[in-house]
Amino acid sequence: MESPFRSEAAAFRFLLITIGAFALIVVMSTISTMLGFLTFLALTVAAVVLYLRQRGPAPEQAHVESLGGPGERRILVVANETVGGEELLSAMSTMALSERTHFHVVCPALNSRLRTFTSDEDAAREAAQQRLDMTLARLASVGIDATGAVGDGDPLVAVDDAVRTYAPNEIVISTHPPGRSNWLEKGVVESVQARYDVPVTHVVVDLAEQSSGRGD
Repeated sequence: MESPFRSEAAAFRFLLITIGAFALIVVMSTISTMLGFLTFLALTVAAVVLYLRQRGPAPEQAHVESLGGPGERRILVVANETVGGEELLSAMSTMALSERTHFHVVCPALNSRLRTFTSDEDAAREAAQQRLDMTLARLASVGIDATGAVGDGDPLVAVDDAVRTYAPNEIVISTHPPGRSNWLEKGVVESVQARYDVPVTHVVVDLAEQSSGRGD
């Protein structure tokens, strides 16, 4: 059956709100039965409104005006830990077979919530830069034209920033496999597909399988 929510993250938020609403009703009912009933009515109306908003149509896609000339492929690649994965590099190599193909690789500086709260992002950005540098060097070694940058810790913000500055006509998002990917749980791929009127390719990279294959 089709989910009424746009993503698993939206469904999870709705579940948390529902649990909180019932807890509030119980508390209000211990004070007064009438107060509990009025709280129930108010929260029911709020829940219905939220549900309808989640089911509502997605906003209109933003048009991306590519900065490239006729026939030029400008491909934005967004990846964090999987940026050097074999599946991603293989997909990029295949895309690079087309003439006039340029890649811009963005590696979001993902950080823990505590470090983000304390504005301690240096370690996250340094780690992201190291992964990015290794990937760009590997691409350059096989003749693939690519630039790169460390992006915002929020992958959607990183994509928004890169779309504004790079203006791609294609987007590639690399993630861990389902069940191990926070981006998939948060609906990042679907959100990007809904935001922009350019093709979005999802590449799954299984780093665990690659490590076991190398024996390290």
